[in-house]
Amino acid sequence: MVAPDPVDARLLAMLAEMGRAAVHEIAARLGMDPREAATRLITLSGSGLPLLVGVECDPNGIRKALANSVAWGNYNGPAGAARGTPSGPYPPPPQPGTVSGPYRQGPPSGPFPAQSGPTPVHSGPTPVQSGPLPVQEPQSTWGVPGTSNWARGEQAPAPRSRTGKIGSTLETEGLEGARFTIQLVEVVDPADFLFTAAGYKLADGERSVVVHTELNNIGTVPFNALPDMYLVLMTNTGETVTKAPVSLSSRPPHKIGVQPGETAGGHTVYILPENTRVTSIRWSARPETDLNTLVWVVED
Repeated sequence: MVAPDPVDARLLAMLAEMGRAAVHEIAARLGMDPREAATRLITLSGSGLPLLVGVECDPNGIRKALANSVAWGNYNGPAGAARGTPSGPYPPPPQPGTVSGPYRQGPPSGPFPAQSGPTPVHSGPTPVQSGPLPVQEPQSTWGVPGTSNWARGEQAPAPRSRTGKIGSTLETEGLEGARFTIQLVEVVDPADFLFTAAGYKLADGERSVVVHTELNNIGTVPFNALPDMYLVLMTNTGETVTKAPVSLSSRPPHKIGVQPGETAGGHTVYILPENTRVTSIRWSARPETDLNTLVWVVED
């Protein structure tokens, strides 16, 4: 049997210590993406190790959730596929500590103004208009549908800024409706002295970077994710560097969950080539970017 790599070894050590645990709990303790942890555990299970990766649920609760989803037209399972709804596997998560290509962003979507009343049906031949066509007046820019600006044709208010510099506090929203601000407090680059002081060793040609962020929940909905799950470094070559699955005793990592009214801070560690320059730091609620993505520019 081939010896596991360091990340697999840490997974197995944590699993041996816990004995039995959910995948997301193991991933949270190691600061990993739950999908990556699940993929690695499934691979290790298939290699012959005495390891079983399973899933547990409340059957009645799942059936009820499926029934509600079908009723609202949000279920994309086999029935949705038959109706032409696209489905397919998620892309594999990037390996920790490695440089991956930039994420692709699809075109933004938005609601179309609904038509009021049925479309009138004309009977008989279409009348022919004689003479020159009337000149139409220029159209004005309307506001957001469903607001008073939509009826008056006024400009909608400008969206909040999603970009800033080191030290800036930016506001955004989570996937479950949580409203919060994130402050990029500090970037330590290089942070090799912190990395080696914690007992880790860098390979030749590598350096470490530590990013300190604070999340302040300003809404009424709890933030139930790991604040730095998709906090990545953007390089001068257009590539992204994901967080490394390590934590430093002198710089505590983030913990899962921030309740309304609370502020929680943490430190994220990255490993990248020694000569690669970091141009910006990006936060997203999911692997791909969207309208709620935050970006802090790193100035030289």
